[in-house]
Formats: sequence, structure tokens, C-alpha cells
Amino acid sequence: MSFLKRFRKPKSTVSLMIPKTIFELGEELKGEIIVSCEEEFDATEVRAELRCVEKKEKIAWIYDARAKRRVRKPVTEHNTLVSVNPKAKGKLHMVPGFKKTFPISVDIPAGGRETFHDRKTSVTWSIKGVVAIKGRPDVTSETIKLRVNKPSAVPKPKKVVLIPCQYCDTPVPETASECPTCGAHNFKS
Repeated sequence: MSFLKRFRKPKSTVSLMIPKTIFELGEELKGEIIVSCEEEFDATEVRAELRCVEKKEKIAWIYDARAKRRVRKPVTEHNTLVSVNPKAKGKLHMVPGFKKTFPISVDIPAGGRETFHDRKTSVTWSIKGVVAIKGRPDVTSETIKLRVNKPSAVPKPKKVVLIPCQYCDTPVPETASECPTCGAHNFKS
């Protein structure tokens, strides 16, 4: 490999496909990483990178060289709350014309923080696909912003299966003990 090639990404594209961008804490995120390349190289792994970052703006005392004293200035702190890299595939030799889809699955931690935006604080979630290459820059997909909410307290309604009464053909819930129309007890067929 030439010296300059080490500083250049391989001619390859990575895209991450997920069916939705709104999730609940504790929910499983499933998607696909699609990789295609036009150059031969060895990848160390194909993975997704899920991140949750908290950004806080606060006032700090910072030394000002011109004023020769400490002054109060606003600063922004970034804290990574969640950093998960689920692997879709290990070592892989890529050749020109290679195109493959890798399924990916990652759980959003139930104890995480929901997406939040305020004037001075924010919590953001994002995910991207990555083809990691030793000794060269990684090839990445676009970063997808996610909205993560608290789980809803209201249980989701179950589907009611209706079956016909064998005596009067009235649709009756499968769990009912008698037909509401004719009063038959053994209407299940």
C-alpha cells in the first residue's frame, strides 16, 4: 500500500437502513448495513455505532490572558451516556464490485435517558454504519438522529379474534363463554 493511500478512505459506500427513527427505552432497534466497494481492501469489521450524548451549557471560570485574570465564560460540556458498537460481521476481504447487506440488532438501554432539548441542556441519540479498516480511515454511513422516548405506561390493546357462532353465525369474540345473540354456550367450531 502506498504511503498516501493510508490517509485516504477506500472507494466504498456504506448505508444504514432502519425502518423507523422513533423508539422507546428498552426497545430493540433492527436494521441493515449495506456495503458496496470499488476497491480491494481488508476490513476489520462491519458494525453500527449507537451513541447517546448529553450536552450541557454552564458557566466556568477561565483565565483570560488579555485581562490577566480569571473571567466567567459559558462553556459546553459533552458527556457520552451510551456508546454501543454492535458488530454485524468480523474480518472481511472486499473486492471491486462487492455488495452485501448485513443485518444489525441493538437494544436501546432501558435505563437510558430519553431525547431531550432545552435552552441549556440536550440529550441526543444517533446511529451510523461503519466499515472499520486497520491503518486507514473508516468508511461510514450518514448519521441518523433518533428520537428515544420513555416507554408508554398504557398497555397496547390486544387484537380481538371474532369467530362465527355455529347456531346463528353472529361474530363472537373468541374468549366469550356464550353467544350474545342466541345465548348458545358451545358455539366454538
